[in-house]
Amino acid sequence: MNEILIQNTTAFFEKSFGKAPQKIVLSPGRINIIGEHVDYNDGYVLPAAIDKVICFAFEKSNSKTSKIIAIDLNEEFEIDLTQKIELSDVVWTNYILGVIKQLQDNGFSFDGFNCVFSSNIPVGSGLSSSAALECGMIFGIKELFDLKIEKVDIALLGQKAEHWVGINCGIMDQFSSVHGLENKVIKLDCNTLEFEYHNADFKDYSLVLFDSNVKHSLFTSEYNNRRLECEEGLSIIKNHYPEIKTFRDCTEEQVLSLKDKMSEVVFRRVHFVVKEILRVTQACEALDNGNIELLGQLLFDTHDGLSKDYEVSCPELDFIVEQAKKEEAVVGSRLMGGGFGGCAITLIKKGNENRVKEAFTSLYFDTFGIDLKIYDVKVSNGTSLYTTN
Repeated sequence: MNEILIQNTTAFFEKSFGKAPQKIVLSPGRINIIGEHVDYNDGYVLPAAIDKVICFAFEKSNSKTSKIIAIDLNEEFEIDLTQKIELSDVVWTNYILGVIKQLQDNGFSFDGFNCVFSSNIPVGSGLSSSAALECGMIFGIKELFDLKIEKVDIALLGQKAEHWVGINCGIMDQFSSVHGLENKVIKLDCNTLEFEYHNADFKDYSLVLFDSNVKHSLFTSEYNNRRLECEEGLSIIKNHYPEIKTFRDCTEEQVLSLKDKMSEVVFRRVHFVVKEILRVTQACEALDNGNIELLGQLLFDTHDGLSKDYEVSCPELDFIVEQAKKEEAVVGSRLMGGGFGGCAITLIKKGNENRVKEAFTSLYFDTFGIDLKIYDVKVSNGTSLYTTN
């Protein structure tokens, strides 16, 4: 799938600059198998890089000027590396300006470069195309100018670039884009950045993303409310169990014992968080044992929690997951990401994909009058240099 993207990007570079690129970089999007809304609640996440990527072609410009061309947007811009970097009115360029600024601010020395890039990551689908852009750009500059930057620092620099743009993201997206391995998921502690790999061999199953094609406007305000509600709940837990420092120290029994000490809403929020942190550990065990049916049930359980206790779902996503529960060939499905729209990550027994996709597409349109977007994904390698064999 990516070979055509690589060929087209390379050909565009040669047409634009008159010669072949010196470096080609592939930087992937990501999925999160399980562990939703626990990154800011001291939990673990379980992301993986996927086989949808941004392809970059680079060369040194032998000057202090860099020219970057976004093939898909049919737009380009130039930057003088000797000038102060400031935010632009052209949104996509800010991610690249942010990367260059972070590299310069952290003492890395490099000259100008020419770059073209193109992507097959669906934009706005919750697959973190911005993280792929940041990490791929940093990786390409690193390779082109032989900079000494560790993987974890590529991720952190990418995160800082996104913060500079004005999006206060966590570290999961950049970390998984850089550290991904084929057929492996990453159990990541977003606080300490400690991580471990677990098997993700879905050989008898397909990972399919059903994109609801909606994004409700509730996300920002409700996200902030959830954080406040969880902080209130944790404070109550600490008052009664002083030995507890974070949600990961807490058991479900302890939360249940404090049900009458919390408002109904705060109780439901913290009940979800404590159960979701446990589900990540259970998912790792299921994957290591090749028990994909159990993993699927954990996905269903997570969706129920996100919908009823954490209340970040929406009618469209609930509909997709309810249809999945009725379908014998589907072993698990849940909303993926912040909620209020976006994708449902779904595990389908191989050989049934087309039938399930057609059925879901028809039912979804009949119910909501919206076209369902569908993406097949595979767990793949992180940001890397592409070399022809």
